[in-house]
Amino acid sequence: MPIRFYNTLTRQKDEFVPLEEGKVGMYACGPTVYSFVHIGNLRTFMFQDLLQKHLKYRGYEIRHVMNITDVEDKIIRTCRETGEDLKSLTSLYTEAFFADLEVLGVDIPEHTPRATDHIEDMVKLVQRLTENGHTYEMDGSIYFKITSFDGYGKLSRFDIDTLQEGASGRVDNDEYSDEDARDFALWKSYVEDDGEVYWDTEIGKGRPGWHLECSCMSMGILGESFDIHCGGIDLVFPHHENEIAQSEAATGKSFVKYWIHAAHLNVDGQKISKSLGNTITLRTLLEDGHDPIAVRWALRSTHYRQPTNFSVDTLAAAKQSVQRIRDFRMRLANVKRKSGLDLVSESEACETGFGEALDDDLNISGALATVFDFIRLVNKHLDEDEVCASGAETALGMLDRLDGVTGILGDAPSGGAPQEILDLVRERQDARRAKDFAGADAIRDELADKGWILEDTPDGPRVKPV
Repeated sequence: MPIRFYNTLTRQKDEFVPLEEGKVGMYACGPTVYSFVHIGNLRTFMFQDLLQKHLKYRGYEIRHVMNITDVEDKIIRTCRETGEDLKSLTSLYTEAFFADLEVLGVDIPEHTPRATDHIEDMVKLVQRLTENGHTYEMDGSIYFKITSFDGYGKLSRFDIDTLQEGASGRVDNDEYSDEDARDFALWKSYVEDDGEVYWDTEIGKGRPGWHLECSCMSMGILGESFDIHCGGIDLVFPHHENEIAQSEAATGKSFVKYWIHAAHLNVDGQKISKSLGNTITLRTLLEDGHDPIAVRWALRSTHYRQPTNFSVDTLAAAKQSVQRIRDFRMRLANVKRKSGLDLVSESEACETGFGEALDDDLNISGALATVFDFIRLVNKHLDEDEVCASGAETALGMLDRLDGVTGILGDAPSGGAPQEILDLVRERQDARRAKDFAGADAIRDELADKGWILEDTPDGPRVKPV
């Protein structure tokens, strides 16, 4: 069965055939590092991680790039409001982002270029576009003239004749030209509000436009044409449309073969928004005592193109699913019989079904359904004491391989605790919030009596065995 992904460019599931046999070049738009990343962003990064892990599982060699946007309007505004310098601010939130990825079991890509480390390359790309007749200058800024590129709109399916300033709802005025509101900034001239954030270059004093950054860094590492570009669905227009325009106008080559986009995550049925106060971070969830594997499950277990709701109920359901996996693994680990069912054919069937589901546009819900069918089947055999120890080891080995793809089918993380202990930790957090410090101390003592040490850390409470 071939691997197929839904390609935003073609609006259909396309068979995956990389440009170079056995090798995949993959680029993902990374975070803009001016604050802690919220769980909606993290779901997108988890989808990208599932994509690259499945391709590795299928034997491909992956070259994975994810940029860090460390110069941009929101970053400059935050620097101005807080008094922090650009480097200090962006370094803090970049490291916080990587820490979040680690908690969620997301592999940090091989390449994580920072925009500010590639200014010279961006200047060269602007010069190349100018030489090819695709730019013009106004008030020191340099703009891309979209009417100079015949393919504009092929990703988003927007008709450029109907585009108007702000039509997407996601464009800032200073990103677009006064001469033609459809033309976007490649290089933004310095203004006083930029403070110390500028570069003196051959094309003027200023800073790069957001769209330029990704084209420059992706092509600089993966080449002028590569296989996969990922991101959230909100980036299709204008960001990814503009990336295609400036990249292909510069090189004359097809930029990306497969464009793969993740749907939005809502919180309690509403779009994540600072104005609604529902920008939940991973740190908040951990501080509230939630199991990080349950959070992983809640963010990873639905199809990436399906808009997903995150709520107390979905997190509770995720917690139950994770506990089912852990209980099943514990049952297998306790099997001692020397003879009985070896579970080879059952494990092979489960792994085959799991892989085929992910081959079909990363159908994670179908893949997990296959795993739970396997659990139900084997639990019946375990109830009758029919499974031998080697069969249990076969099943556990298969689950380990699938966990290498999903990150949600393994044991509790190192230092992890049983659900009873995690519930006590949450009760203590509730007591502390209610200023019931005597009650909180009593729960700490109860944990100690059960053989667990509780530590309060900057990332929330942590328990470990005595």
